[in-house]
Order: sequence, then structure tokens, then C-alpha cells
Amino acid sequence: MKRLFDLTVSLVLLVVFSPIFIIIALMVKVKLGSPVLFRQQRPGLFGKPFYLYKLRSMTNEKDQKGQLLPDYERLTPFGQFLRKYSLDEFPQLINVIKGDISIVGPRPLLMDYLPLYSKRQSKRHNVKPGITGWAQVNGRNAISWEEKFELDVWYVNNRSFFLDMKILYLTVFKVAASEGINQPGNATMESFKGSNSTVGGGHG
Repeated sequence: MKRLFDLTVSLVLLVVFSPIFIIIALMVKVKLGSPVLFRQQRPGLFGKPFYLYKLRSMTNEKDQKGQLLPDYERLTPFGQFLRKYSLDEFPQLINVIKGDISIVGPRPLLMDYLPLYSKRQSKRHNVKPGITGWAQVNGRNAISWEEKFELDVWYVNNRSFFLDMKILYLTVFKVAASEGINQPGNATMESFKGSNSTVGGGHG
């Protein structure tokens, strides 16, 4: 039932909003450059890697040593707008159709995090990751990694079709209100370094 729902909703959204997506993609190319799509390997069900698609929201500006500048220096006002309304997430509907992720589930984070999870935290990978999830409607990047993972594990243990509908309903209001986009003091979210330490820049 969940897979059928994922396919139906994703296909409908892609067809209905494709003209808007094309316009936004052209704006990304003009304002941020190429490539328009950001492609990164993430862990899926049981940690199996796949490539996640997003619209790029940062420039590729580098320092004199050829290293990418910090996130806050590469995140332009246009990129902030894309993130504010989660427009950069639109290409993930392709991931849903491919079966990499679901519409609802724990967010797919970085491959580097896999060995850092506690046994309990790793349970978040017992289901497919999602575009939105229980942690996203209960704080998103404004809460700690530990709180986020507890919410993910709670979802895994209590998942149901009706819970998914509740999460989707709440997501609409959270996106409209632009809540929890950034961790206080950071452009995005600090990297997860293990349960007792979070230092540096990362992805949410």
C-alpha cells in the first residue's frame, strides 16, 4: 500500500509541477551555475547506498587552496529561498519512483555517519528513508542529532499509513512556516560526529 501510494503521488506531482520545476531549474543554472542537480551517495534501506538527487542550492566557490568554502559562504539568498520552501527537494520524487526512498521516512543522511550510530540509532535504517519524516515535523534542523535519531527510531517502531498521512499533513504547514530549516548559528546543520560530539558543517 505504501509503495503504491509513493508511486501514485510522485508521478502526479512530477506531472503537475514539472513546468514550475523547469523554470526553477533554469534559474538555478543562471544564478548558481552547473550542474543544476546535486547528486550524492546516501544510505538507503539497511544502509545500502544510492544516489540522492537535489537541486543545487550552493555555489562551487573555493579558497586559494582549491577547497570548497564553508556552507554559509556558498549559500546565496536564492539558495536560501530554495531551502526555505524545500524546493531543492523536488528531484527526490525521482528517487521515490526508482524505489530508493519513500515519501515519508527518516531522512537519508551521509554515508560517513553509518559507523557512528549507536545500535539503537542504526534502527533508523530498518525502513526506507524519506523526503519528509517524523523528525522533520518535530524540529528538523533546530533539534540535536540525538533528538532527531530518537524521533526516527520512534517512527520505525510506530509506522503506519495513518502516521504517514499525519506527517504529510504537518509537513505542509512546517514548509509554509519555514520552521527548523537551520540549526541556530549554522547555515545548515552541524555534522554528526558521534553521540557526544558534533563539530563542523554538514547536511540536513
